[in-house]
Amino acid sequence: MAERRKVIISCALTGAIHTPSMSPYLPVTPDQIIAEGRRAANAGAAILHVHARDPESGRPDQSIEAFDRILPALKETGAVINVTTGGSPFMTVQERVRPAAHFAPELASLNMGSMNFGLYTMQARYPHLAQEWENEHLENSRDLVFRNTFKDIEYVLAACQGNGTRFEFECYDIGHLYSLRHMLDRGKVAGPLFIQSVFGLLGGIGSHPEDVTMMRRTATRLFGTDHQWSVLGAGASQLRIGAVSVAMGGHVRVGLEDSLWVGPGEPATSSADQVDKIKLVLDGLGLDVATPDDARALLGLKGADKVRF
Repeated sequence: MAERRKVIISCALTGAIHTPSMSPYLPVTPDQIIAEGRRAANAGAAILHVHARDPESGRPDQSIEAFDRILPALKETGAVINVTTGGSPFMTVQERVRPAAHFAPELASLNMGSMNFGLYTMQARYPHLAQEWENEHLENSRDLVFRNTFKDIEYVLAACQGNGTRFEFECYDIGHLYSLRHMLDRGKVAGPLFIQSVFGLLGGIGSHPEDVTMMRRTATRLFGTDHQWSVLGAGASQLRIGAVSVAMGGHVRVGLEDSLWVGPGEPATSSADQVDKIKLVLDGLGLDVATPDDARALLGLKGADKVRF
């Protein structure tokens, strides 16, 4: 009997896109983020993608102190901890890389190109946000370039050099895959690569199944078998894009960072709701959920005993 393929479920717990007034279930405080991580890991997430927030305002917080209140407890779940270097699109690369450089996680995200990061269309869906910074957060994205130049990418790689940290390369468009190939050709990164293709954010590639197919084909052509491919779909496309990915041999990311919903008109009360939903897809396709140790083996990670938290 053939061995069933194992699919890595990543879970992004809070992010820097949604704001507290958009959902009462979006975790903001350290205790809330930790509780969300435990629920997601218990549901089957092998990787927890971690951002931090100011516990009072809910603003994204990329300080070492903010992550120090979260990471040790999340490590106890046994999941692979993936520390963001994306932070918020409004932050400098120097701010964004500090937690990953300091804590030396097994995995860190790395955005592979600059893009217009348009959140302002969300104002129509959330016209009564409670805090002024939330409205500014959306409106100011009308003129926002999420800067990830070649120099910025090299800065992140250099800041984490020697830590043994590997990267989840976030690619928001086809050109970002070519930028990753450029870094591979120059010896700046090494396989096995973990590529996270991002769909459905304004300013990046769309969420049509043909967009997913094109990204998949391009990644395979550029990197052959020396990579693991995963997807995240923003908003309503989350589970649909995830289903396409796993059917094509890929992995999947869910979580409240990417979508506040678990179905049409049905708010997710936890990221674990979305983990449970994608597990139904895996089961229907005869696929197994990868454990954290499965993910470590597939991605060539150093192990949780070698982090600094």
